[in-house]
Parts: sequence; structure tokens; C-alpha cells
Amino acid sequence: MNDDAMDLRARNKQTTREAISHAALRLAIEQGPHGLALVRVHDIATAAGVSPRTYNNYFSSREEAICSFQADQSKRVGEALRSRPAGEPLDEAVVAAVIELYTNPEPDKAGLRMIMSTPELEGEALKAFTMAEGPLAEAIATRTGPGRDLFCAVTAAAVAGAVRVAGRHWLEPGNTDSFATILRRALSCVFPAARPADPQDQ
Repeated sequence: MNDDAMDLRARNKQTTREAISHAALRLAIEQGPHGLALVRVHDIATAAGVSPRTYNNYFSSREEAICSFQADQSKRVGEALRSRPAGEPLDEAVVAAVIELYTNPEPDKAGLRMIMSTPELEGEALKAFTMAEGPLAEAIATRTGPGRDLFCAVTAAAVAGAVRVAGRHWLEPGNTDSFATILRRALSCVFPAARPADPQDQ
């Protein structure tokens, strides 16, 4: 199989994965506050235009399907940091990479609220955010050099935590700020030197 065929196959698999995930989340939201318990695999597969067998080839649970977008984002965070200019200071590079990855596009508020308010989904989302730590720590290490493994791991864990906390604050009643604004504030707690100059953003 040539490279083009392999790339096409990978894209098709990702498209199917995303279709299943979006269908699962949409159905759960439509069912209301306890929607997760009411959604069946057959319903998800039908809504996504695939067979139940295909669904099972991609996901082992409804929770995994619904939170797969967060998991996929987390796997890309290291790549996002590596794409930043080599001479950019570490704090600025991490903040820019994370904000671009997690806010373009802005998260679906209804979907994130469903995930954060359902214990089973919240646990799966926590696993998804934790997936960011390894790739991000490795990408940080390429900028800091050898001998700083602990620094890289702790920084990556703090960044992953900041993303999760920012999501919770964004969902608070009465909040009118964009997710990007809140995420930047959260990251400024990890990287004080990158704190926004505007007092309203602190």
C-alpha cells in the first residue's frame, strides 16, 4: 500500500471515529441531564451511519466515544508545541500552542457541560486530558534539553490541569468570557511571565 492510500485510509478512519463520537454526544444531550444512561450503542451506530460492529471496532464504551474529541486533542498537544518557532520562549510557546489547539474552534458548550456534569463522562474526560501530559512533556524536553525530566513532567501536568479547570470556569453561570480568555488566565497561573498585560485578563 502506498503512502497516499495509507493517508486516505487514516483520514477515513478518523472521519468515522469523529462521526461516531459526535453522534454519541448529540444523542446524550438530546436525552437530557441523565442522557448517557439512555443512549444505546445501536442508536449511536445508526445516527453515525455505521454498524454496531463498526462502532465496537472504534470504541469500547459510550463514555470513550463521547470523550474521544478531548482524547484526540490531547494527543496532538505535543505536536502543537513542536510547531511553534524554535526561538520562542518556552512559556510563550506553550501558551500559544495550547490556546490554538483547545480554542480553535471553541469547545461546544452544551457538550462540555454534559461531560462535566456526568460523573462517568467526567472520569473519561480526565483520562483524556491526562493523555496530554506525556506528549507535552516530551515536546517541552526538546526545548529545555536533557536533565530536566521532572520539570517537564510537572509543567505538562500543570498545563493539562489548567485546561480542565478553565473548562469548569467557562461553564459557570453568568460567565460571558470566551474560552480562550479563561484558558489564558488559567495558563498564566502556570507561567506567570506570560500573564496578559491587560488587567482584565489577569
